[in-house]
Amino acid sequence: MLKLLGRNREYAIGTLFILPALILFALFIFAPLLYGLYLGFTDYGGFNIKPNFIGFDNYLDMWKDDYFKISLKNNLLYTVLFVPLTLVLALLSAIALNGVLHLKKYLRMAFYFPQITSMVSIAIVWGLLLNPIRGPINQILKTIGMANPPEWLMSSRWALIAVVLVAAWKSFGYYMIILLAGIQGIPEYLYESAKIDGAGPIRRFYSITLPSLSPTLFMVVILTIINSFQVFDLVSVMTDGGPGRSTNVLVFRIYQEAFINYKMGYASAMSIVLFAIIMIISIIQFRMEKKWVTY
Repeated sequence: MLKLLGRNREYAIGTLFILPALILFALFIFAPLLYGLYLGFTDYGGFNIKPNFIGFDNYLDMWKDDYFKISLKNNLLYTVLFVPLTLVLALLSAIALNGVLHLKKYLRMAFYFPQITSMVSIAIVWGLLLNPIRGPINQILKTIGMANPPEWLMSSRWALIAVVLVAAWKSFGYYMIILLAGIQGIPEYLYESAKIDGAGPIRRFYSITLPSLSPTLFMVVILTIINSFQVFDLVSVMTDGGPGRSTNVLVFRIYQEAFINYKMGYASAMSIVLFAIIMIISIIQFRMEKKWVTY
């Protein structure tokens, strides 16, 4: 009986400690989420206009909206480009840093520094660097012999690729730190045994590093995919969704509908669809986890 009372007392004390965080979560995360779900079924337009319930009209209109379809297509293409590029950069950097003996701390800080830099500042600087006429990147490409370098942000063909490159450059340092921690957690005796058996660097990478790192890679893949569906700042500052609609992605389109067209109910419905897409992709990944993740 005394043990039960003591345990209940511990639970009560623990609950009191996490109660402020739970209250803040309920007020600023859970309640707005429920309210947004409700608005998705209304024609709410802001300015204190009373929302009228319209059922699934917003969701039906969405699939007739060519602008939404283009934004979804752009976002999927952005994800397909951004996720592998960021993973490769992060993994190669983590492996390289793990083998570096000197200046490791400084290199790690240099790779991570873009992550803590303001996204708006990065977008402005890279916008100047990628200027097709006066930008230094195209000047360098012309110097090394490229007659017609890409027009980058002024080209509907290259603009999304440019945004992906900048986003990957900014983000890979964060994921590199996670992967580096995973690599350093792999027991050294596994590599020593493999060396004794005659395994070379490539064989050790595929037989030891990748399988041992697969739980960390699994988490990083989920984080990068979620990150890819939340891109907004770079698009807003660098391209404003253009040229044409070539870089208009889902979150930017939601912003346009909510705060430019004042269709908050429609924007809320799009937000719920975005949430559903991310959730479905995450569920599929967790279902596939057993096939390629080794614990």
